[in-house]
Amino acid sequence: MNIVEIFDPALCCPTGVCGPSVDPELTRMASAVFLLEKKGHDITRYNLATDPAKFAENEAVNKVLHEKGPDALPMTVLNGEVVKTGAYPSNEQLASWFGVAEEDLKEKKASKTLNLL
Repeated sequence: MNIVEIFDPALCCPTGVCGPSVDPELTRMASAVFLLEKKGHDITRYNLATDPAKFAENEAVNKVLHEKGPDALPMTVLNGEVVKTGAYPSNEQLASWFGVAEEDLKEKKASKTLNLL
């Protein structure tokens, strides 16, 4: 089973909805990670603002940060190897790594409305 770790830049929250404008890339990533975790896959996100020790402890991440600086974030590590820097992995990449359908990484919207009046 693959292990994916995503090292985020310093964020106030991982969903992207806490700032003045919503970042759709952060909400996509938060949703995909949530759905993969729910299915039992090993995927973790670390935030530089709240988990700085994780960045220092990971030799591969630490090396890339020293070489490229903070522009290397977000950074994705697959089974201990840095596989992507400067952007989040696509849903297609995540689906491939975990052997799931890309459609499974999209949050399903409710198909029925509830009338409370």
